[in-house]
Amino acid sequence: MDLLEQTAARFAALAPACDYWTLRLVEEASEHLEVRQGVVEPSALGESLGAMITVVAGAGVGYGATSDLSAAGLRAAAQAALGWAAAHAQCGLFDGALYPRSDLRAQYRCAVAEPWDSLGLADKLALLQDANAALEIDERIVDWSAWLAWRRVRQLLVTSDGGRVEQVWEFVSPGLAAVANSGSQTQHRHGGGADWPAQGGLERIAAVGLLAEAPRVAAEAIALLTVPECPRDTRDLILTPSQMVLQIHESIGHPLELDRILGDERNYAGTSFVTSAMFGTYRYGSELLNVTFDPGVPGELVSAAADDEGTATSREYLIRNGVLERPLGGRLSQLRSGLPGTANARACAWDRPPIDRMANLNLEPGEGSLDDLIARVERGVLMDTNRSWSIDDSRNKFQFGCEWGRLIEDGTLKGLVRNPGYRGISAEFWRSLDGVGGADTREVRGVQNCGKGEPNQAVYVGHATPPGLFRAVDVFGGGE
Repeated sequence: MDLLEQTAARFAALAPACDYWTLRLVEEASEHLEVRQGVVEPSALGESLGAMITVVAGAGVGYGATSDLSAAGLRAAAQAALGWAAAHAQCGLFDGALYPRSDLRAQYRCAVAEPWDSLGLADKLALLQDANAALEIDERIVDWSAWLAWRRVRQLLVTSDGGRVEQVWEFVSPGLAAVANSGSQTQHRHGGGADWPAQGGLERIAAVGLLAEAPRVAAEAIALLTVPECPRDTRDLILTPSQMVLQIHESIGHPLELDRILGDERNYAGTSFVTSAMFGTYRYGSELLNVTFDPGVPGELVSAAADDEGTATSREYLIRNGVLERPLGGRLSQLRSGLPGTANARACAWDRPPIDRMANLNLEPGEGSLDDLIARVERGVLMDTNRSWSIDDSRNKFQFGCEWGRLIEDGTLKGLVRNPGYRGISAEFWRSLDGVGGADTREVRGVQNCGKGEPNQAVYVGHATPPGLFRAVDVFGGGE
């Protein structure tokens, strides 16, 4: 953090005259290793370092970003921010005086048991070769790969009000993929952490079973080649945590983003069926639906001390006993709308300003095991691992496909089906929620490719969830 500290001190000495300013410095490093079909793919190395300056001057807010951290570079970015603040004062949708000020002093550093550099490059590639070889179990496996990715983000936010927030995150993301083919039928299966990202170090490799999972992933891809299509029907549906993640993400997380509700995203990522008047009264789901914004879950992707506006994070209920309580909106959006919110103003990098994003958005546990949920189903389907998704631009009507399906009859898992999918309408679907697994079934997962904003910002989002049981869902198979 020394360079970030030196840059912050340099900027404080030349900061422009304005009502309020923030300096957010971000240093990022990343590496991606992959072995595909026994061949080492080209490695990807990334380094990034830069600053985002925000100024509030009168009725305007302006931004200026730079990778030139010299005094001249910082001064130029500050002047650019002042120029944009003047433009915003004339044409902005809100009074810049609303922009939240922060004097927060906080630190966060994620726990890392085994640092990335504690294992050499040759050893990492040997591990991937072993996992790769374990996927090649049959001539019907026509493509197979194993990968290992690392990312570290160091961030320092300082403000003219004396705020100082230092945060460090590290992520290690392993994964496996197998593609099986027979004639005109091709099936995919993923595992080994491919849909299970988290904060941490190389200890994540064992936690997600990179090596142990390989034979299962390949065998399941082959098994899918010869089983029947998922039936087209109305049936009860059990979603495992790997698919619940995307269901929560798309049909709860995105609709509750407050800037989307205010209309900021309609040109690009759409609007929301949720309106400001719904909070406090709207039945979003059954009484089993309890959804929290929780930045304190160890290892979850967006556990943090503060957001990028300098607001301290805290656990908040968004939906309690099925009733909608608050949106996902940072302090600026809260002040614009008059609604409560959460500390979730986030930027993807140093050259983007913070906007309202999901962070750790979690479904709280219920009771019982996965077997208990299955036992309650007379006629249904269990689906695992997302394969495809589609949702309308108000985040309401959706259709999702999964990699893996099992029929359920009279409370017992039966035969495997391929290309399982289901569709519904967001709130109607969550009102059909009739079972949520207990704490022992909850898995701390997330997504690494959530896109939003103009210019686009792709961020990590955490989701911790048990399996869920939904009644009378429209399910279907391939070709639908």
